[in-house]
Amino acid sequence: MRFPFSRRRFFGGAATLLASPLLGSIPASAAPTAKSARRPATGALALRQVATEVLDIGYYATGPQTGRPVVLVHDLNYDIHSYAELAKLLARKGHHVMVPFLRGHGSTRFKEEATPRSAQLGALGKDLIDFIDALHFPEAVFVGFGWGAQAAYAASVARPTRVIGVVMAGNGRVDEASLWHQFYFHTEDGRAELEANRGDIARTIWKKNSPKARFDEARFARVLPSFANPDHVAILTHAYRHRKDGQGGDPRYDAIEQRLAAGAPVAVPAITLQGGASGVMPLAKALNFSAAHSHRELPGVGHDLAVEAPAALAAAAEELVAKGKWRT
Repeated sequence: MRFPFSRRRFFGGAATLLASPLLGSIPASAAPTAKSARRPATGALALRQVATEVLDIGYYATGPQTGRPVVLVHDLNYDIHSYAELAKLLARKGHHVMVPFLRGHGSTRFKEEATPRSAQLGALGKDLIDFIDALHFPEAVFVGFGWGAQAAYAASVARPTRVIGVVMAGNGRVDEASLWHQFYFHTEDGRAELEANRGDIARTIWKKNSPKARFDEARFARVLPSFANPDHVAILTHAYRHRKDGQGGDPRYDAIEQRLAAGAPVAVPAITLQGGASGVMPLAKALNFSAAHSHRELPGVGHDLAVEAPAALAAAAEELVAKGKWRT
């Protein structure tokens, strides 16, 4: 298989996983209390853990406990640091913001060794519903980019009455020039390379996904420890293998997967955003919408819209919060 560049350029040298405070620039103001959570302090920030049926989920929370809940969901091979600015913007508007680590990232862990290390969409979506369940929020607005956007969509399919609306950014089918890592992760060589050089591969993907954005070395250093998660490689490789080849998943999500496979529409209010410089197709071309939907193009913006255009995502989230039909 030929790659756009040499292996030396893509994977030259193993990355050092740097220990650093997570979201250190965000004050841990008005964070929620939960009996199921513990608070491992990391610098000035108190990260929390909350247990669901399957996972022990690490997350960050900010904003008043009485505010409308907004859940921010990162892409695979990124982490909660993408939402540092957006979380502050929404908290200042009075929203209660929660930013969980996806399975295979950061401090999120599987509770049982026997649980399949699955990254199928049904699992990612159900994780989000389980997350707000564990924190006793009956409903929320979900904001995601990349796989985080797909997870938000899957959550709306799994439990539409729990999802007030979804903001889906930078989510679509990657163009041919960007498929190299998806094909590579299908091979055992690719899995071994990812195991050895997680940081180098992530750096390459970030740069390719956002070619016009300045690469922030300090933020990347803060994110690297998230890729030391013991299930990171299994989750990333399964995500692509399940989507492309239908590699078996966890049967507990079969009902959700059947609805997703049947092309279930986005049945809750939705706003999609697409960066004009991201190299991915607009999400609106990949999904059907049966509820209110608007699509917004952001010229010159790459894939990580949470970092590159936080104000646009904040405005979209606030719109759904304001227009949402809240039951509580």
